[in-house]
Amino acid sequence: MRRNGVLAASARLAASCLALLTLAVVPALAGDRALIDFIGYSEDGQYFAFEEYGIGDGSGAPYSHIFIVDLAADAWVDGAPISVDTLSDADPEATPLSAVRAEARDKAKKKLDALKIDVPVEILSLLGDGVAGADGKSAGFSTPMCCGPGQTQDDAFTLKLSTFPIASGEDYCADMSPVGYALIFKANGEPVELHRDGAKLPKSRGCTLDYRIYAVVQPFEGGAGGRMAIVSSYPYGFEGPDRRFLAVPIDQ
Repeated sequence: MRRNGVLAASARLAASCLALLTLAVVPALAGDRALIDFIGYSEDGQYFAFEEYGIGDGSGAPYSHIFIVDLAADAWVDGAPISVDTLSDADPEATPLSAVRAEARDKAKKKLDALKIDVPVEILSLLGDGVAGADGKSAGFSTPMCCGPGQTQDDAFTLKLSTFPIASGEDYCADMSPVGYALIFKANGEPVELHRDGAKLPKSRGCTLDYRIYAVVQPFEGGAGGRMAIVSSYPYGFEGPDRRFLAVPIDQ
């Protein structure tokens, strides 16, 4: 089973989870390592939301971007991402990150409430920033089972991520080595290609130099909605690679 790679690349707005179209190339937000907060799923399982946030290394300006994915349409909902930053402030570093994040949540609240996004996520796999020696190209996981420590169902799933040379439309990327990615999901020995980039990086990814599997999540207690693979991407910024996040549906 394989999805058409070109169609997947063009349709998947998850591939543009880099906050804003310019985020990968604007020096003010370059060289920073964004963090992620899983907001959750809607009660009907149709929507998934997360926050990408951090401090811009070049500017010291905090930022928060809230993404809401329509899983059936494989697209952002109207009005997303919902973003707040302090780049236009007289002193971009004066406002604390906590205040920027609170403002972003306040701006997103009406949309999150309307879509009933209040089901928390359950983390099935997580490659934390302090895990030494892991290359981030594979992740294995199983379905949690109540209620003993570490108990899982008798199943096994694997995600495999590979990268390959790809063209970039950004002039500054000419002397670098941008890459695209493919993500393969395997269950019961049968591989399914969840995503494969086409011939050219989306403009939103600028000059991406690498990708890593970050996490796999699902709705809490088996609620409605499919599993999501969270992929870290590393577009080149003003002072080095940034980190941003891509959200790829597994069960759509």
